[in-house]
Amino acid sequence: MTFNDIFKSSFLQNVSAVQPLDMLIALTLAFCVGLFIFYVYKRTYQGVMFSSSFGVTLIALTMITTLVILAVTSNVVLSLGMVGALSIVRFRTAIKEPLDIAFLFWAIAAGIVLAAGLIPLAVFGSVFIGVILLLFVNRKSSVNPYIVVLQCENTESEKAAFDCLSEQTKRCVVKSKTAQKGMIELNCEIRLTGDNTDFINRLADMPGVQSAVLVSYNGDYMG
Repeated sequence: MTFNDIFKSSFLQNVSAVQPLDMLIALTLAFCVGLFIFYVYKRTYQGVMFSSSFGVTLIALTMITTLVILAVTSNVVLSLGMVGALSIVRFRTAIKEPLDIAFLFWAIAAGIVLAAGLIPLAVFGSVFIGVILLLFVNRKSSVNPYIVVLQCENTESEKAAFDCLSEQTKRCVVKSKTAQKGMIELNCEIRLTGDNTDFINRLADMPGVQSAVLVSYNGDYMG
C-alpha cells in the first residue's frame, strides 16, 4: 500500500458526507433552541441558588447532541462505533432538582430531532414544552402552607393548644410528634384563612405552652 492509497481511503470520502451549509443551519438552530431551553430553565427555577453553569450546559448539550447525530446519520459504520463509545461514558454529577432531569432530556431530544432534519418538530415541540413548563411550574398555590412548631409541657396543654390552632386555621395536620420527659413537641402543617398571624402569640401565652413558632415553607421537604 502506497502513501497515495492511504489518502484514497474512505476517510477522505467522509469529509463531504455532511454539507457545510447543513452543518451551519443545524448548529445555529441547535444554539437557538438551547438558548430557549436555558431561558425557560431560568424562569422556572425554584431552587435556593441558581446555577448559571447548568443553563450553559443545556445550550452546549443541545449543540453537542446535534453534532453527534449529524456524524452518525452520515455513516452507518460510524453510528455503530459511536454507540459502543458512548456506552462507556458515566456521569457522576448529582441531579439536585427533579425538574433538571426533564431539561437534560429536553436538550438531548431537541438536538437529536434537529440533526435528523425534523426542524418544525424541534422548534414547535420546544415552544410547546416551554409554554407548558412556564404555566405549570410557575403556578402558585392560592393558600401558602406553614409549619407550626409547638412545645408543650403535658398532654393537657398539648390538646388545648392543638384545639386553639385548629380553630384559627383553615386546615391543621400533625406531621410529627416528639414526646420526652417534661415536653411534647408537635410539628403541624396549617393553611391560613388570611394573612393574620397574631394567633401564634396567643398560642405562646397559653398555660403549659413553652414555645410556639410559625415557619413558612414551599411545601417541599428537604432530606
